[in-house]
Amino acid sequence: MTELKLESFLPYRLARAAETVSLDFSHIYREKHGLSRPEWRVLATLAQFGKATATDIGGHSSMHKTKVSRAVFVLQQRKWLARKTDERDRRIEWLELTQGGKKEFARLAILARDYETRLLAALGKERTSHLLAALEKLEHMQLPNTK
Repeated sequence: MTELKLESFLPYRLARAAETVSLDFSHIYREKHGLSRPEWRVLATLAQFGKATATDIGGHSSMHKTKVSRAVFVLQQRKWLARKTDERDRRIEWLELTQGGKKEFARLAILARDYETRLLAALGKERTSHLLAALEKLEHMQLPNTK
């Protein structure tokens, strides 16, 4: 049998590193605004694109539609998000941040940028450069199908 140590298996290490950083960062938006991870991702996606459908948000943030739906509901209850039915196709619902949502995101964006700056400073310039180049490669890499 071929040996495989999970702790040295690259896909596992990448997932574990992502989860570690994500959990650490979540303390910022959870403590400051009581947001869950899906709520943060919906808020950040809408801040980036202005308006989007729930399907668009799910695709961009890699979240299942039920998580997006629950997050949209909570953000709408907080009056940070508004829904608008498409005038041409009533089946489509556009989501966008309200003025209050934009204001809250602006505050959180400052904290997010500060977190990223501290994270990258902890790595140092050379490691940061290598990491960003490796991530770019991994995110666009096409491996041959092994099925």
